[in-house]
Order: sequence, then C-alpha cells, then structure tokens
Amino acid sequence: MATWNLDNTHSNVGFKVKHMMISNVSGSVNDFTVNLESEKEDFTDAKVTFVGKMASISTQNEQRDEHLKSADFFDAATYPEMKFVSTSITKKDDTDYVLEGDLTIKDVTKKVLLDVEYGGTFVDPWGQSKSGFSLSGKINREEFGLNYNAVLESGGVLIGKDVKIQAEVQFVKA
Repeated sequence: MATWNLDNTHSNVGFKVKHMMISNVSGSVNDFTVNLESEKEDFTDAKVTFVGKMASISTQNEQRDEHLKSADFFDAATYPEMKFVSTSITKKDDTDYVLEGDLTIKDVTKKVLLDVEYGGTFVDPWGQSKSGFSLSGKINREEFGLNYNAVLESGGVLIGKDVKIQAEVQFVKA
C-alpha cells in the first residue's frame, strides 16, 4: 500500500450554509489531517481518513466562530474533532469518482457521499510524485445534532439545514 502525505500548503477544506435564506456564509476548517493510502495508480482502492480540529473553524467573524465552537453547534470543548473514514470509492470515468464514508460530527456518525474530481498525478521539478483532488458534497447539519436556529419574521429560518462541503487537497507520495 502506498502512502500519500497531505501537502498542507496546497490544500483546504471549506463549507457554506444559507443565511436568512438569501445568501451563503462560507467558512473553513483550518487545522486538519488527511491520510491517503492506495496501491492502484487510479486510486480505486484508496483508503482515506480525514480529521478536522473544531477549534480551528473560521468564518472570518470571531463572534460567529465562537458561537460555532459552542454547545449550540459543534461543542468543540467536548467534541474537539470531526472525522471522515472512507468505506468505498467508485470510479465513474477517468476524472470523476464517488467517495463514500462515515462522517462523525459530535457523537453522531452518518454515511456521506462526496463527489471527487481527480486532477491527475505528476512529478514536480524536485522529483516528487503529487496528486490532486477536488471534493464536494452536501450534508444536513440537523442529522448531526447541529440544530440551533431561529425563525424569522418572514417565516423563514436564520440558518439553512444543508451544508455544502468543498475541499481541494494535494498529496505527495511518500
């Protein structure tokens, strides 16, 4: 099994969620690790583990970030990490895959599907093999116990249920 190490300087994990039903608030998990192991060059046997530190969540607004870390949302003091462990990967064509796995937020684990675009594998000018991937998906935050919300006078809600996940990750073959 080949091990691929995350290139942190060329990787990011983000999310966005509807605010007041009219716009999106974007954020990121800035402290995370991803372990990737694969024997096959096309990654169809890949094993992926992601761990994100909840204290590193950022929406570029300190007050909102502290609220997200509180018991109303992620309860980072009690549940300092979120985790994704892959269970399968399906190749749709040369660049498109579906990654299935178990996502744990707080003490709730649910199956999720992520669309993966494989950017390719290349040797950089220093002789290192590098591979890149774009991932996207959507989860219902309430299924993970992230239930905080407020009803608006208009009849809508302050925060949407769906959270869109976006990640760009690059790896270096060990």
